[in-house]
Amino acid sequence: MKKNPLSKIIIAIITLLIIGGILYQIPPIHDRFAWRLDEVRVIIKGYLSPPEKIAFAPAQQQIEAIVSATIAALNTATPTITSTPTASLPTTPLPTATVTPKPTPLPNKVALSGVRYMNQHGLWNYCAPANLAMALSFWGWNGDRLDTGKWLKPYDKDKNVMPYEMEAYVKEQTKLSAIVRVGGSIDLIKTFVANGFPVLVEKGAWIHDISGVKSWMGHYVVVTGYDEVKNVFITQDSYFSPDFEVAYDDFIRGWRSFNYTYIMIYPPEKEATIKLILADDWDEKTNYLNAAQFASDEIYQTEGVDQFFSWYNRATNLEELQDYASAAQAYDEAFKIYNQLPEDRTIRPYRILWYETGPYFAYFYVYRYYDVLSLADTAVNAALDEPALEESFYWRAMAKNALGDRDGAIADFRESLKYHPDFEPTLYQLKLLGVEP
Repeated sequence: MKKNPLSKIIIAIITLLIIGGILYQIPPIHDRFAWRLDEVRVIIKGYLSPPEKIAFAPAQQQIEAIVSATIAALNTATPTITSTPTASLPTTPLPTATVTPKPTPLPNKVALSGVRYMNQHGLWNYCAPANLAMALSFWGWNGDRLDTGKWLKPYDKDKNVMPYEMEAYVKEQTKLSAIVRVGGSIDLIKTFVANGFPVLVEKGAWIHDISGVKSWMGHYVVVTGYDEVKNVFITQDSYFSPDFEVAYDDFIRGWRSFNYTYIMIYPPEKEATIKLILADDWDEKTNYLNAAQFASDEIYQTEGVDQFFSWYNRATNLEELQDYASAAQAYDEAFKIYNQLPEDRTIRPYRILWYETGPYFAYFYVYRYYDVLSLADTAVNAALDEPALEESFYWRAMAKNALGDRDGAIADFRESLKYHPDFEPTLYQLKLLGVEP
């Protein structure tokens, strides 16, 4: 009996798939084509489950009442962040932002040399390792992005490296010093650069992701110069190019989405100059107080996604000051604005919790455990590829444990360690639970 032509086609397809599967396991072939398959999977998932349609929806509080109370507290002649005082916050009006002292007059143009340019391409999400390596190279460090990367990203597909991890690398792996501060300004960066200090900045960028869609994501750059005539910063951008110029207005818009965070790397003997430039922002608590005031002011000056970031920044600074109740209120308002934004991937910053995890702290410490679960699920579901988000799994585990789901918590803690094998908070919690990692 002759076989049906359709049967022959099916057998041929199955045979090809089997052969292809076997060949795919050969390391040289796998290394060459794995990222292509990942790209296809990402595109398909992005089409079937668009991440921009995901809403952040805290549910344990009556958000409208909270927002009204928060706006009433802010709507004063001089807004302050003390609407809900705690032991950790002053009860007197906050100081207004101080004028940064300038040890030397600022020239119209500065372009520092000495940074060895490194791109992030060819490796998975290597923005942070490349930029940290560039910033270190200015001070004579001889390593490269692979040296920083194997320490910063123990799991190669980790989606984000936090500023505190960059700071820790400098302090633990080099002879240099480093500090992380928030609430920076254009004048502050120019002052540092004019005094011979490159500035490592964390900012948002609207660039094409692996699915080919332009969307918001976190990005680091090293600022090595500025030009007052052109109104631009000169950056060493690992994604684009060396000496990449960014207009001040565009720089501010991207920087706002990360609370104007910057990392200063410097030789210990130059610390006195850093202190002089930072003035009262050298003190970390004062820095968060000043940044919270600035974010509160920006709420009145922004709209749309920029206002979302302004509320989010206010909340993050309050969270860092351990005023968790006020922080939770501000995050509620930020998410309310987010959910009103057009369901457009070029507008909605759906990756926000991958980079800025303050809501987990705020909601957890005001006992809003279901909101922590909801936010963690949202962050994980927004990943079109592997959800390598150790912080989200950690906080989901914390919420599950608080709600009595011990087994679920242990599973999520272990998932967190999959993406960051030596993640100290997770190791500590598993020890408390009396189980092995």
